[in-house]
Amino acid sequence: MSTQWDAIIIGGGAAGLFCAGVAGQLNKRVLVLDHAEVLGEKIRISGGGRCNFTNQHSSPANFLSLNPHFVKSALARYPAKDFIKLVQSYGIAYHEKHQGQLFCDHSAQDIIQMLFAECTKGKVEIRNPVSVLSIAQESGSWVVNTSTGLEKAKAVVMATGGLPVPAIGATAYALDIAKEFNLNVVEPRPGLVPLSFTADSFHHLNELAGLSLPVRISSGSKGDRYGACRFQEDLLLTHKGLSGPAVLQASNYWTEGEGIHIDWLGSVEVAGGFNCDALFNDEENRLKTAETILASVLPQRLAKAFAEQKNVLGRKWAEVSKKDRHALKELITNWSVKPAGTLGWKKAEVMLGGVDTKELDGQTMMAKSHPGLYFIGECVDVTGHLGGHNFQWAWASGFACAQAV
Repeated sequence: MSTQWDAIIIGGGAAGLFCAGVAGQLNKRVLVLDHAEVLGEKIRISGGGRCNFTNQHSSPANFLSLNPHFVKSALARYPAKDFIKLVQSYGIAYHEKHQGQLFCDHSAQDIIQMLFAECTKGKVEIRNPVSVLSIAQESGSWVVNTSTGLEKAKAVVMATGGLPVPAIGATAYALDIAKEFNLNVVEPRPGLVPLSFTADSFHHLNELAGLSLPVRISSGSKGDRYGACRFQEDLLLTHKGLSGPAVLQASNYWTEGEGIHIDWLGSVEVAGGFNCDALFNDEENRLKTAETILASVLPQRLAKAFAEQKNVLGRKWAEVSKKDRHALKELITNWSVKPAGTLGWKKAEVMLGGVDTKELDGQTMMAKSHPGLYFIGECVDVTGHLGGHNFQWAWASGFACAQAV
């Protein structure tokens, strides 16, 4: 058995590497273990290969958890501006894409190399690929049995992430360890994931695959796990259903058996002071066809599909009854449909649920009932909205843990 470490961090992803670098630079002896051949794969593929590494507006309001207050301490101690300063100190070029979302100009590899450099500064030892066979507490220390031998530490940090993208080695290992030590786990489910539909509920739109437009979307209800939401984002029609930022956001709040509601004109109304009633009651439109009127505010293919669905395709507006006009307006401003399900872990960007925050100290990320056992990053029941917030949780939870181990 080697010299005792201050901390053994299991998982060499965003949270694990960042925590290791910070702890190492606080003169802690840190060992990182990971089963993967190449570290940082989820970082590498994120943001289309450019890594949406944080959101400059990240706040507790951008996170879902059964205890929404849990994130406050960590986010306050390590806000987005601190990680941005670190990125700037490495000369990494970046840009804001949308609503505070920050991406690398060149490649996500810039962030990965920065994390490795931070670990080097802290004299962190990284070993991979190596398997962890067991974790046990013995005489006030933690013993980690690995495929390369036994390692002993004052603290063990679980940073193995969640279940999304199994193709790159994602596992539920942190949750398994939590259960092994009798910690409650909030049932995990795919988050930030496209929604699928039955042929019956979607047959009017399944020929429009590839069409994208901004909408206003609502999902969830007060009685659901994370309550209700309303987002104004871009929606993408696909062969299997709905995707795009709007739907990914809504998926976090959606519960099986419930519907989602879409106002296809939501962004038009907000952007230009547009009034749907004025459009539908404009006498100058009397001789125009229904789809022509709709096409003034919607993509032409979508306008035609909606007109066809309400049997007004090709009819002049003067020939459309008030009842049919109202039905058409309701269709495009409050389109309600029940998804059949999600596209699962292969397409999910994050994991909802995880180690119950009631089991953890929000200031240190340590399990209250097991001193020296920590959980950080995605394996905790904290999930951010789309747009860099989940990386910010990785940095903030990792930082809080690094101060304590």
